[in-house]
This record gives sequence, C-alpha cells and structure tokens, in this order.
Amino acid sequence: MAATTGTRRPLPCGIYAPTMTFFDAETEDLDIPTIKKHAQRLIRDGLVGLVTMGSNGEAAHCTREEKLAVTRATREALDEAGFVDTPIILGATEGSVRGTLELINLAADKTVGADYVLLLPPSYFRAQMDEAAVYQYFVDVADKSPLPVVLYNYPGAVAGIDMDSDTLIRLAEHPNIVGTKFTCGNTGKLTRVALATNAKTPLSQSSGEYMAFGGMCDFTVQTLVSGGSGIIAGGANVMPKVCARVWNLYAEGKTEEAAALQKVLSRGDWFLTKAAVAGTKQAIQAYFGYGGYPRRPLPRTAEARINAIKEGIAEVMAVEKSL
Repeated sequence: MAATTGTRRPLPCGIYAPTMTFFDAETEDLDIPTIKKHAQRLIRDGLVGLVTMGSNGEAAHCTREEKLAVTRATREALDEAGFVDTPIILGATEGSVRGTLELINLAADKTVGADYVLLLPPSYFRAQMDEAAVYQYFVDVADKSPLPVVLYNYPGAVAGIDMDSDTLIRLAEHPNIVGTKFTCGNTGKLTRVALATNAKTPLSQSSGEYMAFGGMCDFTVQTLVSGGSGIIAGGANVMPKVCARVWNLYAEGKTEEAAALQKVLSRGDWFLTKAAVAGTKQAIQAYFGYGGYPRRPLPRTAEARINAIKEGIAEVMAVEKSL
C-alpha cells in the first residue's frame, strides 16, 4: 500500500488558493520569479496551503516538466520565506492511470516538494466513464500513489462527470484518499461526505483527518456550516485576507460578522468567477502590479472588461486593503 499522510505535512483547516501560473507576456515561458513572489504573498496574507497546477493554474496548458517546475519553485519560495510547514497539493490529473502515477511519482521527489495530489476523474472517453469506471480509476491510482490523494469534483471541467456522495464516501474508505474538493458547489453533498468521513473541522472536536473542501470562496460560511474543513478557491489569489477573515471569524464564533463579510466576498467573487483565468490575472495586475496573461488559446481580457472587473471587486478589495 502507498504511503499516507503520516509522512507528509498535515493539511490544516482554513483557506487554500489554487495558484495562478504566470508566464512571460511575449514568450509564454514560465515566469518563475513571479510564481515565487505570488506564493509568498498568499501565505503572508493568511492562507494555510497552496494548490499548484489546478484549473486556475492552467494545468491543461502546461507540460509535465512545467508542472514539476512550478511546484518546485513554489516549495522553494515557501521555504525561503520561512513557511516550511505549509503544505502543497499538486494537480496531477492525466488521462490514464499509468500517466497519472508517472506524474505523481515524479512529484513525490523531495526536491519537487508536493505533499498531496488533487485528481479529477478521467473524462476524455466520457461515454465509457460510468460510476464504476471512475471509482476504479481512483482506487487504482490510490493503491500505488506515493502521495495521498484529494478527489476533485468539478463537473464543468470533466464533461459533466459529477461524483455523488455515495461514490465519494466509498472512495473515502481508501486509506490513501484523504479529501474531496467540492467545486460542484453542492453543500448538501459536502455535508453528507463530511458527516460520513468524520471530516476535520475547526468547529468540533473531530478526530478525523479527512478534508472536505469547499471549491469556491463564495460559499465559505456555508462550507463551515456544513462541517467542511477548508476552502480551495480561485478568488483567494486576489483577496486572500478577506477569504481568511471570513473563515476565521466564523471559526471564532463570530458568526454574524462572518455572514456579513461573506456577502461582500460573494458579491466580489462573482466578477472573478465570470472573468475566469484571464480576468483573475488582470485583477492581480491591477491591485498588485503583476499578473499578465494566460497562455493561448485563452484570449486576453479587453480593456473594457478589465475596468468592469475592477469596478465589480472594488468593494471587497477596499476591505482587503484595510486588513
């Protein structure tokens, strides 16, 4: 059986960001200095962990070697800034069991620095990927993976495959599957899985280690109410302080303050959700002086759209600056 979390940095409750991957504006080569600077800023501003090469990281546009390079640079940046205990989750999805395991084995090298992997279900041959095939894929990977696995339930990225709570609970019985990210936004599903797995939470004395992650920051309070363990949210790339503040207020019992700030966060995050990767990078550019553009074929954001994004997130960014 593969190694489990006992040999890895633990996953704390709180806010994580699926980090953006930054590129040179002309060559589209990896911009390693900016990748490192961004990682350090996010942890300084209150996040408890990072995900490299997730959807926001343009994993679909990067080679295997680039995925490893980004993760290695992120680990180096965190260690250089004194964040040696901050865990990194690597998005390691490939189309086959063999390919996924090859990438995970490369990522498990200590010089790369990944502690866990985040995996989507396979979807290229969608018609053949029934519940049994999806279940077996994760079991086959988890059986041999040297890194613990976090499941990634994001129907929009995998031709509509949406794992139900029964499947997720069955998979959670595997000792090397340690969490689920619910980008599906289904808090009822999250609640059922969290209950069945005795998920880790800041609000109870749960002894469990399973992580039930909300997949967007616009339902942070709802995730906490549902017994969730954390949030992995693209919006945390732009407003990490506000994301962490909502989480911490609720965890401290200041539920009314958390709910009020959640409304501000949800209003602002919607503009980033609509703007997707390109717009989120431009939001970072506008407020922090770096960000740039996605790799082609993603189009660059038009100036009018950039101005609309800036206007849409102005309220939440005013709070971000005040924290």
